[in-house]
Amino acid sequence: MTFFTSEYESKLDAKGRLVLPARIKAQLPENEGNVLMIRKSLDPCLIIYPMVEFNKVFSKISGLNEFNKEAVPLQRSFFAGTTEVEMDNNGRILIPKKYLAHAQIDKDVILVGMGNKVEVWNPTLYEKHLIQDPSELSELAQKYLGEQ
Repeated sequence: MTFFTSEYESKLDAKGRLVLPARIKAQLPENEGNVLMIRKSLDPCLIIYPMVEFNKVFSKISGLNEFNKEAVPLQRSFFAGTTEVEMDNNGRILIPKKYLAHAQIDKDVILVGMGNKVEVWNPTLYEKHLIQDPSELSELAQKYLGEQ
């Protein structure tokens, strides 16, 4: 089972390739080869999925009714903002320029393990999207994790 956690600092090389940290590579399913999916997030970051995890989301999105006026724009936006990448033998992935622009990434990146996926952030933007107030974190934890 794929399970990503923690934060990792990394850098893009001159060609826009990102070296995935060893701990992230170790969690990738071996039977999927070197193919990963990258999606533009609703936040100003990117999401990397192993194929097995992407296929779960893909099934939900592609299974929406194509005649529903709300579902079609959702499908269009989801699929237009998603691309397949291949990890080379050195553990690098080439991130397309329009994806880097979406996440405002130039060189430095923070990778954040999010369970079944990994977020890729501009470090400055990432800090702005973290919950800084412990009481706010507590309230959200109670709201979403407390007993119902």
